Amino acid sequence: MSNNNWNYPTTIWVGKDRIKDLYLACSNLKIQNPLFVTDKDLINLPMVKEVISKIKNRINNIVVFSDFSGNPFGENVEEGVKEFKKNNCDGVIAFGGGSGLDVGKAIAFMSAQTRPIWDFEDIGDYWKRANNENIPPIIAIPTTAGTGSETGRASAIINKETGVKKIIFHPKFLPSIVILDPILTKDLSPRLTGATGMDALAHNLEAFCAPGFHPMADGIAIEGMKLIKKSLLNAVHNGNDLDARSDLLAAASMGSTAFQKGLGAIHSLSHPLNAKFNIHHGLSNAIFMPYVLTFNREAIEERIISICDYLNLSKSFNSFLEWILDLRKELEIPHKLSDVIDINKLDIDELSEMALNDPSTASNPKTLTISDMKIIYKNSISGELFK
Repeated sequence: MSNNNWNYPTTIWVGKDRIKDLYLACSNLKIQNPLFVTDKDLINLPMVKEVISKIKNRINNIVVFSDFSGNPFGENVEEGVKEFKKNNCDGVIAFGGGSGLDVGKAIAFMSAQTRPIWDFEDIGDYWKRANNENIPPIIAIPTTAGTGSETGRASAIINKETGVKKIIFHPKFLPSIVILDPILTKDLSPRLTGATGMDALAHNLEAFCAPGFHPMADGIAIEGMKLIKKSLLNAVHNGNDLDARSDLLAAASMGSTAFQKGLGAIHSLSHPLNAKFNIHHGLSNAIFMPYVLTFNREAIEERIISICDYLNLSKSFNSFLEWILDLRKELEIPHKLSDVIDINKLDIDELSEMALNDPSTASNPKTLTISDMKIIYKNSISGELFK
């Protein structure tokens, strides 16, 4: 495996042991007093302690913030901003899965703002409300290959008062340097490797299917899907396969880059469940994937067929769908939502309204109504795919 430096969509350092270049990244960005942001589960792992210890040997004034878990809340960002300002930090090292990266990026952005974080939701030109000056640089280091948040211009943060997951957007959320080191992902369990890989697949797939003319995003999304098809099962069955791990890291970053074109109902349906029930985002995306594919079939069938050759699949929509279903089965991902949630706790009306109002809904290939959302939720509970 060779080391590579990419410069799209930002500076990305790729390869085995590139975490050793963390100090160089800080030096390049003139970060002397970073806030190291990771979640409360990762902070106690030997791998993370080693990374922090090594950077402390080069930078004396590193501050660690880890008081949050998966599916973070706005309050977590506020607490991080207080730590950032109290310690006069001048940059953020965002380390971990989607939650660590999203919180780290949001802390850096919000450290320069006076308005509440919800004023920068991904709606219209809300991002123009921001103060663009003095937003500190961000170094992003993913430890999972799923969200692709390291190459994203947004963070997913839950508003605790409303229970709604909001997408907070600004171009300066994009990290200045990304480090993709497959060694950091090799201890990920087979279950999480599968769920995060399906998250990356959902990003690439929905970006490709989103309407509109964006051939650059389409090309990235197709190659991202091919890398996942090539390497996800290899990484699940052999966690030490660093080539497969590297492929998945690249595919995750590619998915996030591609979905500037748009996402769709897989994400619209997932976000309410992530906020209300703390279900892993990749798992919920994987569950909804075939239901949304079959719901959207008439709008996407030709596009799906057009890429089957490249993915080494028989040239039909059904062969693509069968690949998704077989992949989920081999990853032991449940087919029905009712397999992971007590359906008696589900308020379909509330969830459907939240899903309809989700930012991802607008770019679904088929126009969605509240009735559509209810039907897809109900089908995902019963296990019945659309004909």
